[in-house]
Order: sequence, then structure tokens, then C-alpha cells
Amino acid sequence: MADAADFQGTSASPARRWLRRTGALLAGAPLLAGLLQLPAAAPADAAGQEAPQATGGAGSVAVAVDSLTPTAPSDGDTVTVQGTVTNNGRQAVTDAHVDLRVGPSLDTRSSIDALAKKSNDVQGPAGKAVGGKYSEKFSKLTPGVAEPFNISVPADELDLGPDGVYQLAVALSGETSAQPWDQVLGVQRTFLPWQPEEAGTKTKTTFMWPLTSTVHMTAETGSNEQQTPVFRNDDLAEEIAPGGRLDQMVSLGKGLDITWVIDPDLLASVDAMTRNYEVRGEDGTTTAGRNQAVAKRWLAELQQAVTGKEVVALPFGDPDLASLAHNGTNVTGSLSHLKEATDVVEDTVETILHVKPSTDFAWPADGAVDPSIVKVATSAGADKVIARSDSLQDNLSYTPSAARPVGGGTTAVVADARLSTAFQGNLTKASASTLAVQRFLAQSLALGQQSGKQRSVVVAPQRMPSVSQAQAMAEALGTLQSGNWAESQDLTDAAKAKPDPAANTKVPSASAYPSSLRNQELLRAGFEQIARTQGKLDSFKVILTDQSRVVTPFGRAMNREMSTSWRGRGVAAVGYRDGVESYLDGLTDGVKLIEKSETKLSGRSATIPVTVQNNLVQGVEHLQLRLTSKNPTRLKIGDDAYEEQRVTVNGGHSQSVKFTTSANANGRAEVVAQLYTEDGQKYGAPVTFDVKVTEVTATVMLVIGGGVLLLVLAGFRMYTQRKRAAVREADTDEDGPAEPDDDADSPQGPAGAAQNPEAPGDRLQQETEAGSRAEGPEQPSDPAPDTAAESADPSGTGERVDR
Repeated sequence: MADAADFQGTSASPARRWLRRTGALLAGAPLLAGLLQLPAAAPADAAGQEAPQATGGAGSVAVAVDSLTPTAPSDGDTVTVQGTVTNNGRQAVTDAHVDLRVGPSLDTRSSIDALAKKSNDVQGPAGKAVGGKYSEKFSKLTPGVAEPFNISVPADELDLGPDGVYQLAVALSGETSAQPWDQVLGVQRTFLPWQPEEAGTKTKTTFMWPLTSTVHMTAETGSNEQQTPVFRNDDLAEEIAPGGRLDQMVSLGKGLDITWVIDPDLLASVDAMTRNYEVRGEDGTTTAGRNQAVAKRWLAELQQAVTGKEVVALPFGDPDLASLAHNGTNVTGSLSHLKEATDVVEDTVETILHVKPSTDFAWPADGAVDPSIVKVATSAGADKVIARSDSLQDNLSYTPSAARPVGGGTTAVVADARLSTAFQGNLTKASASTLAVQRFLAQSLALGQQSGKQRSVVVAPQRMPSVSQAQAMAEALGTLQSGNWAESQDLTDAAKAKPDPAANTKVPSASAYPSSLRNQELLRAGFEQIARTQGKLDSFKVILTDQSRVVTPFGRAMNREMSTSWRGRGVAAVGYRDGVESYLDGLTDGVKLIEKSETKLSGRSATIPVTVQNNLVQGVEHLQLRLTSKNPTRLKIGDDAYEEQRVTVNGGHSQSVKFTTSANANGRAEVVAQLYTEDGQKYGAPVTFDVKVTEVTATVMLVIGGGVLLLVLAGFRMYTQRKRAAVREADTDEDGPAEPDDDADSPQGPAGAAQNPEAPGDRLQQETEAGSRAEGPEQPSDPAPDTAAESADPSGTGERVDR
């Protein structure tokens, strides 16, 4: 003070200097003696140099501002600040008091950023205390104990000046036994937007409200007619249940002027949950889902919320455009998946939400772009790319409008990076949420005061805000829309706004793409696996009678494999792709050839059956079964080395296909059965088996022929002998009947003639029997041994005839 009192340009007299120094030493002697007994020095000296901090000294008390209402006050309002102070030191704080302090206005957006970085620095300026009765006192703050405070101050008492953003600090002052003087021991700075009157030119602000999630549905469906879907888990039910993340996004967004940005896959997944669905557990088994009512309620609320609002639909599954541009374009078929994901969007959204969406916007991760990303983003039909100002940067003293042409008929809609990232991080604590809201509003007001020209600004927050982040977003946006310096605008209108001629329109090079984002991308190997799965699907679908049962669920699953939500979750992404491919392999193996063991072939020709099994629910067709002989000189299939036959098998059935073969020599011949599609591509694994040929030789044929000849000759001999016997019998009949005995009662009468061995009939019968026994064994066609040969002549008197 004395030095300051001296006139500039003159020096003090020696006597005056001696008196001043002596007085300073006498006044500082007690303080110096006290300091010599303390473990640390006093706070910063007059020159502003920071001194070592004592235990329980400056910065030892944490100040948390849990709420500030209203967030943007006007004339006549009362500003209320609530929070807690916590003594983190080892010594109690006495004579403590909490004050509100208003600092100077912050004229630039960069000054707001600088203050936010040191918001609790006790060494920095805290502003002028409001003082008086607008303070809360604490007789003692015990270490480790949090004490609440609540201070309300009329806005007029804050002594705010012109419109702008002001620093508002909450400071805790007090004493400790080690530092027994009043000092600031803790502080928390925030921002107070002050715009009590309507701004002459309001900033048109578009706030994108994203409804996206992680991947929930698999490619697997049930075998029933409805094709019951199978979910990876039941996490989606938690998100859409009351209080869940997506439930909060819908209920909070319902009352705001926003542009809904929706992933159609989320809609399709929730819609699938409104009917029967299965959930796969950690052990691999599936159980019936039970959240149909939750899904119906959420969809009904969303339908109501989007009525009359702008809806922008992303491609199905929200594909990672940057990963596709950097790692997928050289893999065949990758861009076609993006086209398919775009083509199904409109029907999906209209069917479920009953609104017509805008489908001409592409949104790369974090709005980071380079020429390849822009090219891929517009390859599927989009002509507007949502970028971010920290990627497409401007070297201007103000923030230009969002829309700007970047060539090729493409418009880059550049979202403001400061506003878009304001709600990132952990906002579960009320103090963190409050600071985020106030900082967002401060940046918005500072942006509007940069120039007198009206501009269109876009806010593109993180894709999947948490519940606390969504609540902070909704609070800030509610204040913004009811405030005096901004007005709402749809995203489509922002894209059509007149571009600022001074704004940058040059897309940054690939080398400028952030390495942190590149490290999260889907690798080339992932796109190659997707292409491999697609190739298998193409081969499989051509044999199906109802291709849609397979093509649709697998097509959507491959869209999900490219989702932006896999960023930072590489292991989970690989697991999902493996699951899709494995399930497709299982279906493909459902149509196969049954294994065959060795087959024996006797003779020169035979048929070999090959069985095709169809374990699918639907029938298969357009298949060719080819049977090939590896040794056609020994065994031919048909007229050549192989033969093909068309195959059609109903669902759940098997069919055997028979092939004609011919043998030329004995031995083993290897045979291969293989299924082919109609375009000549192999289908499934081949079945290989051996055929053992036992060909009949000429010698064997001669032996068999000789035996047959002997049988014929023996039969001829029997025939001639019988003919002779018949002739002799006829001659006997011509000689007349035997003379009967005179005594009719004699045993030698007709009744006993059969017992006379010398009777002519008996002799003939015996000769015949003897001849038959001599010629060979009795045959079934021969007459019974005790039956005489029949004659066509009339029977003689006393002759016995069997009929």
C-alpha cells in the first residue's frame, strides 16, 4: 500500500524507507514466529505465488452444486442454489460460511471452456460475494461429513450487467486450527446465462434425439410358421421397461421440440417382442420371453411421441460407416449390405410407427469424416452427412451455420462439437449433471451473441445416452426452448439453410481421422467373415422352396454385424458373427447325404441307392445328386463314369435315389456321391464308399449250364420210361381179364388179388416203383408210389382207379 502511494517516477527518502521497513518487521514478527511452528506456510503471498497447501487448508473442502434454479433466470426471478460442502481435510473448519459470488461476464466460448477446466480451483478469482443475508453459516465442519446448503438470492441482488454469460461461484470460507484466518477453502464455479429480454436474432437450434441400442436379436428363428425370433438376452426389456434408458428417452423427448433419430433395428426388435419370442440363456438353452406387455406399452408411447414430429431413420442396424469405408470397401459385397440396410428402412418405420421417415441422412460415429467416409455414406442414397465441428473445422471467430456443400451434391450438416459433447461422461451425480446443463446453456447463449446474423445450429449428442445423461439433456433443452435466445428447427430445415460462404467446405484428409476412433473400428477380417457367411447363404437359399424364411433373418443379422454399437466391444462382435455363421452351417447341414458302408455287387449290373436326408421344416429342390465311379474301367455308373439325378425332398423326410451300375471286372471300386446346386456348385460334404464287385466268370457259367442240361436229360428219361410203362399196361388190358376162381368165398377171390405177388397188376406196379427209385429221388410232380399209372382207356373189370 505504501509503495503504491508513492508517486510514479520518484523514489522514497532513506528515512521513510527505514521507518517502513522497521514497521513491517515489527508487525510481522508474531506472524513469523507462528509460521515457524507450523508444518506449512501461509497461503499465496501478495505477489500471487502459490504456497504449499496445509493439511486442512485451501482446497480441503469440496463444494458440490446439486441444483441451480432457474437455470437461466430473468428479471424478477429468485436464484436458488442447493448443494453440499464436505470437509475432506484432517482438521475441523470453524466459522464457515457459504457465499454466492458473481464474476465478470464471459465474452467468448473459449473462455467458458477455460473456466470449466478449473471450476474448483481455489487460487483463481471467484468474483464478488453477494454477502449479507444471502449466506449460510456453519459453526463447524467435521472432517468427512457432508453438510447441505440452500441459498436463495433475488436475481436483482446479483448485480448482473448486460446480457451474457456470467461466472457464478459457490465458495466455502472458514478457519482451521492450523490457519486461523478466514480464507476460501473450497469453491465450485458454474455459469449463469443472463438474457432477460428476447434476443433480436434467435439462433435456430436442432437437437437430434437418438433412439438406438446394442444388437439384441440373433439370426435364429423357430421352426413354426410364425418363425419365433430368438434374442441374445433380455436386456432390451430392461431398457424399455419403466425407468429404463429407452423408456426415459421416449418419455422425456415426448414434450420437447426435437428431431427423432431412430435405428429401425430397434423398432423391429421391440416389435418382435410384442409377440412370442425366445431368450437364449448363458447355458445356451432358450426360454420363452415374457415382456410382451412392456414392448407394447413402449411402442404405443413412442408412436404417440413422434406424431407430428420429424423422424430421421438411419440404415437398418446403424452400420458403422467409418469401419466400412476404411476396412470393408475392398471386401466383395460389403457395400451391398449397406444398400440392403437402407432399402428396408422406410417399410420398417412406416409399418411400426405409422410415420414416413426421412432416409437421406448418414451419421458416422462421432461425426468424424474423411473423403472415404463421405463416399461410403452417400453410396446407398443419402445426400446429407452429419459431421461435427471438431472434424470439419472452421478458422472463424464465430460459429457458422451447420449446412455446407462439400461437393458431389452432398451436404455436410456440421453439428456443434461443444454443444454435442456437453452431456458426455458420468452424470449420475446431481452436481455433475447441473454443471453440464449450465455449461450447455452458457455455450448456446455465447454462440448466439457472436454476431447479429441468424444461424442454424445442430446438436448431435452421443448415440446411446444413459438415463442421467438423457435427463440432463432434457432439462437443458427445456430451458433453451423456453428461453429468449434460441428457437427450435427440424434437421431437414437446418440442412436446407443457406450456407455461410466463409465456412469450411473441405473434408479433412484420412490422416486427420482420430486414431482413438480408428482403433475401435471393425477390422477387415470382420467384413471377410460377413462375406463368407453371405456366400454360404447364397448357396443355401437356392435349394429352398421358401427362401424368405432364411434370407430375411440372416440378411438382417448381417446388417447387425456391421453396427456402430460394436465399437469398443470387439470380442462381443466376433462372438456374434461366429454365432450367425455357426447357425447357418447347422441349417445347411440339415440337408445331407446319409453315410454308406461298403456295398457288394454280384453280377454284371445292379442298382445302388443313395439317400438324401432333409431335416429342415421346408422342402428342398433344385438339387442334383451325382454318383461318380473313381474306377470306371471296373465299375460304370450309368453309361459313363458318373450319373446325375434331380432331387426334391420334402421337409423332415428322406429320399433314396437309385443309380444303375455295370461291372467289367472283379475287385473294389471307390464311389463318390455329391450334391450340387443347379448352377454347378457343390453342396454339403461328399459321401465316399467302396463297391466290391464279384463278377460271374465263363467257367462258372459252363458248370451251371452243364448242371441244367443234366437235369433236362434226367427229366426226359423219366418221361420215356413212364410212356413205356403205360404201353405195357395197355397191352395187358388187351389180353382180357383174369379168370375168376369158382369159389366166390375163397380168399383167392378179387378182394385178395392185390396180395398175390404173381398177379400181373402187382408186377407192373412193382416194376414202375423200381424204375422210379432207380431214376432218381422223388419229385413233387411224380405220382404217389402206391398209385398206378392212369390210362385214357376205359377201366377193366375189377381194376381199381384213383380219381
